Amino acid sequence: MSRIPIVAGNWKMYKTPSEAVDFVTSLIPELSPLDGVERVICPPFLAIPGVSAKVAGSPIQVGAQNVHWQKEGAFTSDIAPAMLKGLVEYVIVGHSEVRQYHGDTDERVNMRAKAALEAGLKPIIAVGESVDTYRAGQTETFVGAQIRACFAGIPQEAVSSIVVAYEPLWAIGTGLTPTAEEANQIIKNAIRNVLASLYGEDAAQQVRIQYGGSVKPDNMKGFMSQPDIDGALVGGASLKVNDFVTLVKLAREAKGLA
Repeated sequence: MSRIPIVAGNWKMYKTPSEAVDFVTSLIPELSPLDGVERVICPPFLAIPGVSAKVAGSPIQVGAQNVHWQKEGAFTSDIAPAMLKGLVEYVIVGHSEVRQYHGDTDERVNMRAKAALEAGLKPIIAVGESVDTYRAGQTETFVGAQIRACFAGIPQEAVSSIVVAYEPLWAIGTGLTPTAEEANQIIKNAIRNVLASLYGEDAAQQVRIQYGGSVKPDNMKGFMSQPDIDGALVGGASLKVNDFVTLVKLAREAKGLA
């Protein structure tokens, strides 16, 4: 099955609203011709309206970095799904930094994903293991359990709307990465095969799975050349126009689209 590659830039806590608009103003003409790959940028919440308005009419899509599981309520500092509707197409849930600094559990990630789907948003569900789990050889068991928990109660008809991002915690922002072959094996065994056990092989083959964690121009093609890696969730390299454009170009080349 042919899956459309998806490269998403997670800006984290970088770029003011005005900086974000200036950035996408430069990004649009560079990214627009690179069809065949879904191009997504995920700015901080305050920058989303301006960025969304700026990219309207272009092929670039916008995502948010998180979303609450309740429709509304007394949840100071949080963002409800309806507040994002019409502004973003995607929303990252379960990023390791949200798990680490805000105490997100797989149960919470599951609730966030369900809330996003109910609002018509597409979740990018992030999973990944610690360095201790990796060194102990328990990565596939751990990530497989994360997938089962994060997809609990999600109906089969919704699965094709979900993107999964495999981000080993020990690779995020460290410059360290698994080999492309190793990442592909984990993605195949711990994510795609587990999804097949939950929803069937056809449904599992429809799910796009990204690699994330110190993705750079010099390692992108290796990851994207793997059969079960359908894209990348990019951090630091998405904050520079040239780097992000290069990553999309490399994704196209690796998938035979260029």
